Amino acid sequence: QEMKLFTVMFSYLLLLGLYTPPSLSDSPPLQDMCPMAPQDERKLFMNGYLCKHPSTILASDFKTLLLNHAGKLDNMVRSSANIVTAAEFPGLNTLGMSMARTDIDSYGIVLPHSHPRASEMMFVHDGSVLAGFFDTTGKLFQKRLCEGDVFIFPRGLVHFIMNYGLRLATTFSVLNSQNPGVVGITHAMFAPDSDVVEGLVARMMKFREMEIPDNKTTDFPWTY
Repeated sequence: QEMKLFTVMFSYLLLLGLYTPPSLSDSPPLQDMCPMAPQDERKLFMNGYLCKHPSTILASDFKTLLLNHAGKLDNMVRSSANIVTAAEFPGLNTLGMSMARTDIDSYGIVLPHSHPRASEMMFVHDGSVLAGFFDTTGKLFQKRLCEGDVFIFPRGLVHFIMNYGLRLATTFSVLNSQNPGVVGITHAMFAPDSDVVEGLVARMMKFREMEIPDNKTTDFPWTY
């Protein structure tokens, strides 16, 4: 009798685990890591940010001027990327999104990077760009984009952007996390002005010369 009861209970718990609604599961993390603090060191630290009291919420909480102006382009890669998250724009808190503005001068480039917690939808506002990403097998997906075009960078995949024209290019993006994170593939290991980064920029500029038909992809041309 006890064995039968145990079997029924075990089956019930197994089914409960398989069919638990997503709303009852753990929320995805909003920072890179979160080890438990020792009990004597614990202070309030949330996976996100505390909300304002409803009586103090203002319309200004939902407006930002942080993407109004181009960033500084006087650097080796001739580009600037500005990501606005809930940390800078209070109205984004709990909405699961952030925004970005990217400005790229002629022959400029945004070096390969990834967002571990978000996919990115990019809209070309001015100029023309070459945008691409690599899947987990190293295959390259890239397209030339003009004003009004939209391109998607899937979550966690390494991607890049470069100016394809002769004037300033500007893009705006929406990312589906209030803290998407940025992992710079080169800057994580090398100084921004190192010979390695300079060599990578020179090699990636060869992507401008590549013609990839709409229904084709290619491998990363390190040896081109």
